[in-house]
Amino acid sequence: MAALHELAPVTGPVEHHLGGRHSAPDVAAHRAAPPSAWVPVPVCTPSCLPAEEPGVGALRFASRLGGLVVVLVAAVVGVTALRGGARERWLRACASGALRAAGVRLDVTGGPSRRRVDGAGGGPGFRDMRAARRGTRRREKGDSRAGNGGLADGERGTRGGGVLVVANHLSWIDVLALYATWPMRLQAKHEVRAWPVIGSLASRTGALFVDRAGLRDLPRTVAGTADALRAGGTVGVFPEGTTWCGAAAGTFRRAAFQAAIDARVPVRPVAFTLRLAGGEATAAGAFVGDQTLWDSLRRVLRLPGLTCGMTVLADIDPADRDRRGLAAAAATAVGAVTGTPHPGAVGHRSAGRPVPVAA
Repeated sequence: MAALHELAPVTGPVEHHLGGRHSAPDVAAHRAAPPSAWVPVPVCTPSCLPAEEPGVGALRFASRLGGLVVVLVAAVVGVTALRGGARERWLRACASGALRAAGVRLDVTGGPSRRRVDGAGGGPGFRDMRAARRGTRRREKGDSRAGNGGLADGERGTRGGGVLVVANHLSWIDVLALYATWPMRLQAKHEVRAWPVIGSLASRTGALFVDRAGLRDLPRTVAGTADALRAGGTVGVFPEGTTWCGAAAGTFRRAAFQAAIDARVPVRPVAFTLRLAGGEATAAGAFVGDQTLWDSLRRVLRLPGLTCGMTVLADIDPADRDRRGLAAAAATAVGAVTGTPHPGAVGHRSAGRPVPVAA
């Protein structure tokens, strides 16, 4: 249990290729942090973000913002009205639509869900939602492949069995990318439940809320996650516990991996990267430190083009591993793709080399 409070060691300023400067955390700030082994202390701050450059025009910005609002409202309405597979397809389509509306291109490689959501034009994203609606109608007529991105219902993230999806955490974009790729339940801090719109969506989609202010609730969270996995569900977790700018990364906390061991299900690492339209890595889309959600949204909506790269890596069998080894293996796999090592992962003997899953 003591391992839950491990934080990334940062020994000094780190210059990096993402257009910012990463400063060492203030020791006094760490000492003044809440006395909890679970609450992560953010190291990345808005100072990690690159300086803003001229972006899209006011009309394009307004179009993106309006489209994003419409998609989020539609998501709430659909999730409230629909049930079962129809709700899953609608949520997946709305997540894709939200990325498209925000001007974010999702590029998924590896795994059964290789796909691309093209948001470069910043369209309102209604095509994804119309496709989901058509898919629901076809489903009612007996088409087993309808509305699921060309995948049969049995060929989802888990292929019929539970799986724990673990990913590095850069931004709110990561959450939409996961929802756009697989039907899943996400772990979320309990404060999210009170957020307007987002809290309602999270609750209605079965989010597993975590109280990070203390450890007493942790066994219940691990048990609930294990139960969801045993039932054949896909559960998504960001084991770093907070967002990072991409030039630095956090320790993969071990508690979530215990759920995979208890449920005897594989762990699927996912690596997220952010790139500008020209292909260069960027921290411009990161959502870090005390940055407000509106400031992050505004920055993303102004970008001429942003690509969220999502690499789905080979499943890791939890057999013969403890949670320390499982966390290290997943962190090493993710770090090999992003180019940013996670503390406690590099050099772990059992981690092996990450191999993208064949499409």
